[in-house]
Amino acid sequence: MNTILNTFSELAPEKGSLAVCRLGQHSFLVKGGNTLIAIDPYLNNNPKRLIPPLINAEEFAGIDLILCTHDHSDHIDRVSLAAMAKASPDALFIFPEAVRRTITEIPAERIIGINDGEELEIDDIIIRGIASAHEFLDRSDNGLYPYLGYVISMNDVCFYHSGDCCVYDGLAALLKDAEPDLMMLPINGRDAKRYAAGCIGNMTYQEAADLAGWCWTKCVIPAHYDMFPGNTEDPQLFLDYMNVKYPQIKAEKLVPGEIRILKINR
Repeated sequence: MNTILNTFSELAPEKGSLAVCRLGQHSFLVKGGNTLIAIDPYLNNNPKRLIPPLINAEEFAGIDLILCTHDHSDHIDRVSLAAMAKASPDALFIFPEAVRRTITEIPAERIIGINDGEELEIDDIIIRGIASAHEFLDRSDNGLYPYLGYVISMNDVCFYHSGDCCVYDGLAALLKDAEPDLMMLPINGRDAKRYAAGCIGNMTYQEAADLAGWCWTKCVIPAHYDMFPGNTEDPQLFLDYMNVKYPQIKAEKLVPGEIRILKINR
């Protein structure tokens, strides 16, 4: 078994704690108790990657839930979906309802769709969809949002993975109501040059820090800053800004492949 997954298999974080590993970009493994979930696992060996895959899709075993936020290849990794499904045959996959029917790489009975404002309860885990703006708050005529974030409650911890997202009117209020203990936010920003080239942007590091501060979260992890040339950011800028402006919030930089046990103090 892959070394990272082997370590996770031996962990059972106590109530109020999560084991968290960032795999680069916005890919995370999160475990609470005996449940291991993956969010936006990006495992294919794209030659443009600055960080090689830390887990082969064929070794992606022991996963209980696999959540994907939107249909870009570094978030819904269609190249790797079938292999991931085979390696973790009991895993359920959660996608935005807007793209659910387009996923043909895995059996339909293993797929659950979700939209903004909807909740799923799977065993003792609650997952709520939150619309994301990437860079626009897109919505289809039938009210489906192609870009989502997820508020997830598990093991007595609530956390928010934004997917690709910019701050939009109402987002902070939604998240304040959810009261996330932990937030995983992109910091790579956006500009005209990248947008013109088809690289759709995210929060700047300052915007991500302010969103975490407005929500009075307890811990924040920067993400989406290290995978592709021309679309990077220095996470130290985020950490420094957080430490100066919001010293009461713990800002954690996770080196890809590092597993950290985060205990939430209430």
